[in-house]
Amino acid sequence: MILITGGAGFIGANFVLDWLARHDEPVINLDKLTYAGNLETLAAVQHDPRHLFVHGDIADRLLLDGLLARHRPRAVLHFAAESHVDHSIRGPEAFVQTNIVGTFQLLESVRAYCSHLTSADRAAFRFLHISTDEVYGSLEPQADAFAETHACAPNSPYSASKAASDHLVRAWHHTYGVPTIITHCSNNYGPYQFPEKLIPLMIVNALAGKPLPIYGDGLHVRDWLHVSDHCSALRRVLEVGVPGENYNIGGWNEQPNLHVVHTLCHLLDQLRPRTDGNGYATQIAFVQDRPGHDRRYAIDARKIERELGWKPAETFDSGIAKTVQWYLDHPQWVQNIQSGAYRTLSQQASRPHMSRP
Repeated sequence: MILITGGAGFIGANFVLDWLARHDEPVINLDKLTYAGNLETLAAVQHDPRHLFVHGDIADRLLLDGLLARHRPRAVLHFAAESHVDHSIRGPEAFVQTNIVGTFQLLESVRAYCSHLTSADRAAFRFLHISTDEVYGSLEPQADAFAETHACAPNSPYSASKAASDHLVRAWHHTYGVPTIITHCSNNYGPYQFPEKLIPLMIVNALAGKPLPIYGDGLHVRDWLHVSDHCSALRRVLEVGVPGENYNIGGWNEQPNLHVVHTLCHLLDQLRPRTDGNGYATQIAFVQDRPGHDRRYAIDARKIERELGWKPAETFDSGIAKTVQWYLDHPQWVQNIQSGAYRTLSQQASRPHMSRP
């Protein structure tokens, strides 16, 4: 059995669905169900006996201790985080509480749990901490991509809180011997992403005839990683990753935001053309840049390919086409988020699966 935190969020839920499609090993899914937690995403496994959903907070030490003692997982995969940069600028306290304090409580609970394991079980146990390339800061246009040895230089409250959590995870390995592994991923995209992030926001706004807001000049560069590739990388790290190591997970797909939006508009022009004959690109609107906006991220993913034999399967063109088609095929999922109905549905769906020691 494995325990996943934040398994009702975008990446965590995709991992749960992917894991249960490939493995019989059960999953304990702990999620606080904040605004970005959506149990509708997990509808396919709602009644699956291999999936135990627990509505709770990673900062709740008693809950964590009880879950670990009762279910004795062989691994913890820590996805839970506040992750929206704009939200962190407006209200950083929640990011400190969840990303730093919550990670601390989780590490302390895991440390106590590991102290009671047999030597063999302790050697096999893994704590996998899913982090972000944003902890490395911003790159100049011609600079080398972020390698695992790149110094942390976070520039937003979000990335600073994630960098702090990374340091805690590293310290708990080196001081207490907790078998931790840290991964740093680039920008994820794909199905079930909350439509506040760039790609789903552009798709949803375009179809609704709304402006497509792009910060600044639109030339901020990100490395885009399809969420299915991220999930496959995490499975590989869990399988053969070395405790104490960091692994960068990237898509080798650097794209300026403006190019991403034009690509989305082109795909929508083909798949769902506007009734007035105009292209979706006419809806693009440049807006004032956000404070401290990092100019470029890029991931050097050679270490994970060299040492663990992983590389992404999706190109940007293949992944973005699949993503656009998914959103076109799932309008009700999007509508329930826009209306807020997903919150009521998540609350109702969580009740039969709530568990507390």
